[in-house]
Amino acid sequence: MTKILFVCHGNICRSPMAEFIMKDLCEQAGISMEIASAATSTEEIGNPVYPPARKKLAEHGISCQGHAARQLTKQDYKHYDLLIGMDHANLRNMTRICGGDPQKKLHLLMDYTDRPGEVADPWYTGDFQRTYEDISLGCQALFSLLTQSPIH
Repeated sequence: MTKILFVCHGNICRSPMAEFIMKDLCEQAGISMEIASAATSTEEIGNPVYPPARKKLAEHGISCQGHAARQLTKQDYKHYDLLIGMDHANLRNMTRICGGDPQKKLHLLMDYTDRPGEVADPWYTGDFQRTYEDISLGCQALFSLLTQSPIH
């Protein structure tokens, strides 16, 4: 079973949005994957999904009930097949926390799309719609890739 960990700065906006969008894609397709999310920082540990992000997911019929922010650990690198960051700062911090990336498991979500780059942080931009659209596009592209050639 493919195991994916989505990562952002606080684990209350972008990475949980990606987690629950990907879980929804899997559920709709009847495909089983282990999907979770984490933060690179300790700032929001234990907090639920930020209300505007939760509202945006709910608009699309996606629940994020029960989510509590947690921090990425070095052990996550061993457990997950892919660790997907939202921006370059996340990727740098992921590499530091994981002690490098010898197995090439660390990637940016938007690099799976035809628009490589970063998912803007809606905590600062306030544009949760744009963030939702980017994350949805990235998750759909990653899902398509994984379901054509799953990681074992």
